[in-house]
Amino acid sequence: MLALTDAAAEAISALTAQEGKQETGGLRFAVQTQQEAGAQLALSVAEQPEAGDQVLGTDAGARVFLEPQAAQFLDDKVLDVQQDDQGQLNFAVMPSSEASGA
Repeated sequence: MLALTDAAAEAISALTAQEGKQETGGLRFAVQTQQEAGAQLALSVAEQPEAGDQVLGTDAGARVFLEPQAAQFLDDKVLDVQQDDQGQLNFAVMPSSEASGA
């Protein structure tokens, strides 16, 4: 199952609050295309999970919705947030063995 770092959970909570969807909303992962090089994940803020989605939640209230193919792809991964050179926060998916503090 996908694991979330505390930083990722805080970022998801902030995103859903910013979109006005903090009550039922969450961050949704879906597989957009599958190519030989791997899966292309689409990320969106969703008001609620779609039929068949796996729903992950944290004690802090952050929710993640995983489309079935995305759930399979992210099964042994950790979702984190990293800051780029411009100070922007970006979600990063890492193998659970590489995650620090998760």
